[in-house]
This record gives sequence, C-alpha cells and structure tokens, in this order.
Amino acid sequence: MTSALPTHLAELAQGHGVATEFWDWQGHHREVEESTIRAVLEALGVPAADDEQIKAGLVALHEDPWRRVLPPVAVMRAGTAHRLPVHLPAKTEFTVRIVLEGDGVVEVAHTRGAVNKQVDGRTLSQFEVQLSDSLPLGWHTVEVRAQETSTQGASTASPTAHTMPLVVAPAKLELPEFLQRDGEQAWGVMTQLYAMRSRRSWGTGDLADLADLGAWAAGLGADFALVNPLHAAEPHPPMEPSPYLPTTRRFVNPIYIRVEDVPEVAYLSAAERQLVEWHADDAQRFNELDFLERDAVWVVKEAALRMVFRQARSVRRERAFHAFVEREGQGLVDYAVWAALFGLHGSDWREWPEQFQDPRGAAVEKFREEHAAEVEFHCWLQWILAEQLATVQREVTDTGMRLGIFHDLAVGVHPHGADTWALGDALARNVTVGAPADQYNQLGQDWSQPPWRPDKLAELGYAPYREMIRAVLRDAGGLRVDHVIGLFRLWWIPEGTSAGEGTYVRYDHEAMIGILMLEAHRAGAVVVGEDLGTVEPWVRDYLTESGILGTSILWFERDWDGGGGLVPPENYRELCLATVTTHDLPPTAGYLAGVHVDLRHSLGLLDRSLEEEKAADEAARGEVLADLRRRGLVREGASVAEQVEALHRFLGFTASKLIGVSVSDLAQDTRVINQPGTDEEYPNWRVPLAGTEGRPVMLEELFAWRSARRLARTVSREA
Repeated sequence: MTSALPTHLAELAQGHGVATEFWDWQGHHREVEESTIRAVLEALGVPAADDEQIKAGLVALHEDPWRRVLPPVAVMRAGTAHRLPVHLPAKTEFTVRIVLEGDGVVEVAHTRGAVNKQVDGRTLSQFEVQLSDSLPLGWHTVEVRAQETSTQGASTASPTAHTMPLVVAPAKLELPEFLQRDGEQAWGVMTQLYAMRSRRSWGTGDLADLADLGAWAAGLGADFALVNPLHAAEPHPPMEPSPYLPTTRRFVNPIYIRVEDVPEVAYLSAAERQLVEWHADDAQRFNELDFLERDAVWVVKEAALRMVFRQARSVRRERAFHAFVEREGQGLVDYAVWAALFGLHGSDWREWPEQFQDPRGAAVEKFREEHAAEVEFHCWLQWILAEQLATVQREVTDTGMRLGIFHDLAVGVHPHGADTWALGDALARNVTVGAPADQYNQLGQDWSQPPWRPDKLAELGYAPYREMIRAVLRDAGGLRVDHVIGLFRLWWIPEGTSAGEGTYVRYDHEAMIGILMLEAHRAGAVVVGEDLGTVEPWVRDYLTESGILGTSILWFERDWDGGGGLVPPENYRELCLATVTTHDLPPTAGYLAGVHVDLRHSLGLLDRSLEEEKAADEAARGEVLADLRRRGLVREGASVAEQVEALHRFLGFTASKLIGVSVSDLAQDTRVINQPGTDEEYPNWRVPLAGTEGRPVMLEELFAWRSARRLARTVSREA
C-alpha cells in the first residue's frame, strides 16, 4: 500500500519514533492522518507545519547527535558489551574512564572512527568506545577528557570534561528462589484498597486495613497482596476518584493513613484525643453509604491529621522526619510546595498567577519560605505514609507472605497535577495518552494523561523515571506496571481529537525496561507487566527474556493465531500473573451474569447490537464453562458460587507462577468497579466492596465467611 504522506514528513516522523502506520487489533492496516503526525511532532518540540520546517528538522535530526560529544545517557545489560559513540573534532586527543557508583574507576580504551562529518563548519570524527561486559550493576558516570591538537601535535586549549550517565542493568530479572523451582506457584489477593473497609475505617480503606487483609490471607497460604495504585490525588476536594489518574506517581495519597496509628496520637491531650474520636465517628458514618465519598472523608481526616501534626515530636522522631525529607530531596519539596499553592490558587496550576507557574522561580522560593508550616505539613504526611507502608510490608511478611505487597504503577498523571508542574517539558503538552480500539473498548480510549517526552527523558538521564520507580518499589515485594506496553510505545492523541485519531510514539525500551529491572533487582521485587490489548508479538518475548511477568485473564486466553480456541491451562505462560478477572471487568459473579454487556449497551459503548453482543458473550462464556465441565471441575447446573470456585480451581492447573484472586470475588460482589471509556457516566472507582445483594461488606464480615475461605483454598498451596 502506497502512503499519501509527504516523503520528508514521513522520514522526520520515523526519525523521532512517530508511527505513520500501524496494524489494529483486528489485523487491519491503518495509515495515520497527516494532521495527527504534524501535531505529535509539534508536541515533541519538532515544528513540522511546512516544508521549510520539515527540512530544518531533518537536518537537525542527522546533525544533532554529532554536536554532542556523548549521547545523553546509555543503558546496557550486564554481560553484554556496549559500543559508545564519541563525537569530537578530528584533531583531538582524549581519555575515557567510568566512575563507578559507590567507588572505583575503570579506564576505557577507544578507537578512532572512520566516519567524519562536516557540522557547523567543523570536521568532526566519530570515535568508538567499547564498554566492557563485566561492568557491575549500577548508575555510573562516563567521563571523557578531551584536548584538541594542532597539525604539529601541540595542544591548542585546556582539556575539557564531558560526562554522561551510564546504567548497567541485570541481564535478566530473576524470580525469588522459591518461585524458580519447577511447578511452584504463589497466589495472592487483589484489591481496590479504598473500597475495602473495616469498621475502624474512616469511610475508605486504609493501610491498616491492608495489613489486616494481608495477615488474614497469609493464614490461608497467600504470598502477596496486589493493590490499586496508591499514588497521590488532589490535596483538597474535589479529589479525582480514579487511582489511575493521580497528580503524581512518586508520592502517596494521604487518605490511606490510619490516623490512630500515627505515634504522636498517643501524646495528644485528653481534649484533643476526644476530637480525634469525634472525627473518626463522623467519618465512619460514610461506611454505610452505597458509594464512596472521598471528598467528605478527606475533609474529616485532614482535620484530624493537622491536629496530630501540630503535636510536638520527640528528638528521635524529629530527626527521623528530617532524614526522610533529606532523602526524598527536591522531588518532595516540589510536591509539598505544589500542594500548598493548590490550596491557595486552585486545582489548575496553568491558571495560577504567572510567577507561581515556574517551580524554580524566585516567587515560588519566597512562597515556600512564607508558608513553611504548610509545606512541612505535606512533607509530614508523606513521611507518615512511608512509615505505615513499611510497617504493612514488614507485618505481612512476618505473618507468612513470601512476597508481600505488590504496588501498581499507573500509566501517567493528571494534566493539571503536581508532576506536570514540577517536571516541566519532560511531559509533553497538547497531547494525551490513550489506546486505539481493541477488544476491551471498541471505540478507543483517551486517558487524559500527558505522556513522557522520550527525548527529554534521555536528556535528564531518566532521573524522573528512576525516582518514580524507586519510590513505588520501596517496601514492596512486587510491582504491577499498568499498560507495560507503554514502555515501548504509547498512543498519543492530539488535543481536540478523538481517541481513534492518534498514533504511536516509540520509546527507548532498552532504557525504560533496563532501569525498571535494575531498580526492581535492588528492591528484591517481582515485576508484572499488564500486557493486554494490542501488543506487538515480539514485545511479550522481550519481556519474558527480561524476567518480567505478563498478565493473563482467563476469559481472554485464546489462541488467536490458531483459530481462536481456548488456551489449555498447561499452555499458559509460566512467567505470568493469571487471574479470572480484572478491575476493568465485573467481578466474576457479575461477569457470569453478563452485567458488563448490559452496562456497555446502556452507555452506548457497543459497536454492534445488544443481541449480537449478548450472543457472542454468552457463547464465549459457555465455551469456558463447558471446558470446566469436561475437566470435572464443575457440574451441569452448578450455582454461580460453584462456577466461580471452578474457574479459580482451573488457574491451579496453569503453568503460571502467580495466581491472583480478587477480593471482590471473595465477597461474591457483582458490581463493575470501572467501565473503560467513561467518566461521569458511571460511578467508576466509587463502588465499595459489597456482597451478592449490593450491601457494603466490612472486612470483619468477609474474614468470617466460610465461602471466602473456601474460594481462597481453591488456589492455595495450604489447601
């Protein structure tokens, strides 16, 4: 097929990793609109409005690498040598060494390249530096000291130093020793923490509830508890309900603090303690409602936390707090200042007074000094969260979990949030991230999130990405990366267009995955990538070879290349988290009843008739249930509860290393948690944990139910 796209525009797009064509989920070849390509290039800082700009862009594309002595950053795998280009004037003597993280220096030999190029009126040579395959893991620094010489061999100037970050990642992220044994599996619970409440919760689930769930599940043989992203939302109402649209991915939502577990509560006066109890009583009334009330809960909880914050800390505690602030550095300060500014000037920083829109400006520094107590309060909240998260991980592993808490990393952040303010042009403007049409949402999706700019990430040595990964892996046994395919390519949608009018932008996946592997290795964590939807076949192989687990949803495990039949459990991927359901589907009891089809129809999300969709859905579910009957896992005419148990028992026959059981399934819930492709049309992320009749269920009840324990034992090694 011949493209109508101008040749030079196509070349410029491809040079910047912007796709001009792609294959959709049904195997159809699609060409990207010219207007989309121009808009995406503009978002990458590459003007392409006319032929003159395109030609200038092509010149820069080919010459800019030569203008740099060293690339912005290099990421390599341990055990594999790496060739590093160095660009210098032709008559240059130079030395290369690697300053190792921690301690040590490695001198590196180099050869003069055969390639010369005229750039900006100078003759430049490309030299080649061979980096050894025996370099240790870590974040190192390449240092080049160069000195130009005359034709007579004399030095013409003082030596100049050029440096570059060098990341050496593991060749493969190894599983914990117990999971390396043949046939060994680990199972765990999966929960939306905000929705999972106990009688002591203040209207939403919190970290103490997570610790209790972990202890209960560990007693049934569970090895992990996977939670929704705990990333920070807005510091004041209205609070974005979606945990996948946070204001920052580096810090945590204070709504998850258990107030009574903050040590300083013990030193409050009798009157102050009474006030905390009144706040608790006020917030616990929200446990009885059919839908979550985050804003009202946070108003009450924040008032109590501010009172605790004002309580004097001991010398020991004060030193610990300041050590935390120092460790978190500028990132924490930026977040806390943003939160303080948010409280005074509103939710969209782009509408703040101009002097406050620059996080490095003098006005912001002055604001920080004048509002030091408020900035300290937001730092303190993150310290308390870090302490409580560490306690949860310690307690659940002490009670028998071999992995502990698995955190979830969202794809991106809110377009008006703390990260877009603090990270500047590291995040692209005037575009959002989403997904083209696929089997999960046939109209495509726009997630309203600004994407990383791959060029700016490289220029920053991937520091913002590294700090985010480090933060979410702290005190964790594992990490689920939502839409892990986004580390390879993301669907960029120009502002003002529909989800289907976007295109893919490629990232340096060797760098993105390598850094993820290095930080996970250091944390001793397992990494699971959510690799559903439209995925290039080689990507799953690459992730498997890297030791990153994939995701399998029982309902969608079909051999699409071989006719679409069910994949036998023995053929499931070994490096995989296998589950019956996910948060973008109803709990299993609801899925068996087809509630998702009715919901999508009512919201106008189907691209075929309700009758056709129901028939196809019932046929697909019927095929799965028939296979269970053939295997003797369920009888004809079995109840819904028996079918749910059989579906989970089926997972035990798979080769998958990890098995996940939704807490919603343990409670026999039927309500949809989130309907992709909707915003206010459905109460996404506002549905509390409930039972078969839709009545909210408290953790104390769930722990006492024999049906919940019975379902857990269908996948448990303790059964």
